[in-house]
Amino acid sequence: MNCRSGEDTFNMKNKSRLPYTSDRKLYEKLNHLDTEQRNPESWNIDLADPEEIVRIMNGQDRLVAECVALKSKEIAVAIDRAATALSRGGRIIYVGAGTSGRLGVIDAAECPPTFGTDPGQVVACIAGGPEAVFQAQEGVEDRPEEGMRDMSIIKVTDKDIICGLAASGRTPYVLGALEEASRCGAETVMVCCVGQKQLDASVKAGLIIDIPVGPEVIMGSTRLKSATAQKMVCNMITTGAMIRLGKIYENVMVDLMLTNEKLVQRAIRILSMLTGLEYNEARAALEKADGNVKTVMVMVKAGVSAEKAKSLLSEHEGFI
Repeated sequence: MNCRSGEDTFNMKNKSRLPYTSDRKLYEKLNHLDTEQRNPESWNIDLADPEEIVRIMNGQDRLVAECVALKSKEIAVAIDRAATALSRGGRIIYVGAGTSGRLGVIDAAECPPTFGTDPGQVVACIAGGPEAVFQAQEGVEDRPEEGMRDMSIIKVTDKDIICGLAASGRTPYVLGALEEASRCGAETVMVCCVGQKQLDASVKAGLIIDIPVGPEVIMGSTRLKSATAQKMVCNMITTGAMIRLGKIYENVMVDLMLTNEKLVQRAIRILSMLTGLEYNEARAALEKADGNVKTVMVMVKAGVSAEKAKSLLSEHEGFI
């Protein structure tokens, strides 16, 4: 039996157990945020069979890429600023809470094996610290001072770029981090899933990438469309920056770190594909080049030694 209406019972004994004091201003704010509205396309999803659930969710997910495309110019600016930050010895720093924070952690963690970056070049701060990656620490997102503190701990400088991820655009932890980063002279970006008109004037970000994806399939569950949109933007920012820094040849990753057998075999395949080396030749060349694919590429294409290839790559800032 499905019930959609009726009087809710309220246990007065539990009234004092609410973890936070009532904030009427926040209540009014949520009333107007796009991410907190009901989606008319999923109104009856509680009665849907599994196939219909998939159809409804997939239909909504298809809208996300279109929303992201509308912010191409802003994302391109973020790519340029991120590449500049890395080229001058700075970092890309993601900041977020909950799902948004975890997306930043994922993107940062994937850069070293994919692009051969130092783990300190792309980093992430999540409200509640590492434990929050695996278990929700919802309360900490309400503390802007925690975001400020984390920026102080990682010693943000004017060489860095801080990318705040907040579906609602109002997460206090993220706003605190952006404020502190701005004070330190760092580039700042806010990626949110509501229109700029719904953002507070207190948002201190040099660049705002607002992607209003509309109401979620399940009201307020921003781990759905909003998270997909943020993930797409993170992919573009880091991948775009790495392309601009010469870590891609044609459309192939050539700065990957050979940290497991799959990546070793991928490197050999890349070299066979791009240079014509046979399997054993490619493996031997990798040994000579200390496992560096780009070095082997230059060795083969320029007909030089590993030492000369490394020198040429250094001279040309890593661009093949």
